Amino acid sequence: MESRALRTLAAAAALGAASATAAPCDAPEHRQFDFWLGEWSVYRADGTLAGTNRIEREYGGCVLHERYTSAASGYAGESLNAYDASRRVWHQTWVDNGGTLLVLDGRLTDGRMVLQGSGPHEGRPAQHRITWTPNADGTVRQLWEVQAAEGRWTVIFDGRYRRK
Repeated sequence: MESRALRTLAAAAALGAASATAAPCDAPEHRQFDFWLGEWSVYRADGTLAGTNRIEREYGGCVLHERYTSAASGYAGESLNAYDASRRVWHQTWVDNGGTLLVLDGRLTDGRMVLQGSGPHEGRPAQHRITWTPNADGTVRQLWEVQAAEGRWTVIFDGRYRRK
């Protein structure tokens, strides 16, 4: 009887050790946005430098932390991005030095990360949709659109990320 109890305790300890070493964000879904990781120079569609962006994995690989700085205007902001396994969506919260709060949710669709949600635009509440597309040459395109009151989507930023 005593050896059975010891075997049960040993098995329970081994199970606890295994679950303690398993990272909570190791599932493939948590790696879907990894193409955005890195140090970037961000260019507008016309080729002018918009700013720099650094995206790092933090908190045990569960969070992508973005830090953006404009090339000229003093504008800066950051976002926290995470895969929400309970809802099966990616989530982004963006804040900046202008007081903007943007809250987006979405998923990887056809190889592109598409996040959509609410936030201000030109002093009014608006729907935002941002699409990140990894390109074969290692760059990433970021297309940011805002939905007008009549339902039409308008591009407000079309940028290309190039690794520094």
